[in-house]
Amino acid sequence: MIVNLVVLLACQLAGEVAARGLGLPIPGPVIGMALLFAAFILQPRLAQRIAATTSALLAHLSLLFVPAGVGVVGHLDTLGRDGVALMAALLLSTVAAILAGVYVFLAVARLTGASE
Repeated sequence: MIVNLVVLLACQLAGEVAARGLGLPIPGPVIGMALLFAAFILQPRLAQRIAATTSALLAHLSLLFVPAGVGVVGHLDTLGRDGVALMAALLLSTVAAILAGVYVFLAVARLTGASE
């Protein structure tokens, strides 16, 4: 399990180094996730090996939200001041993401000739 965690963290570190070193506008963890995905494609046994570790991490995912909750409590004054704008941005971005997903699904269905 330790080796699997090292692989996950190494991919994230590589993504952070690439994002900051090259000045990319993409977050480092996203680049790291793409690197991990590429590693899974090149080495399918790696995906099978890491599956148990990632399942354990996902089972305890709620623990990762504790720092976010502490951050919200720490910035209650900002939420009180800009709460309406933050909620509007959250609502609009959620609707935009859902609509983008719908349009991508429709485009892929049209390209693949899937029947309705």
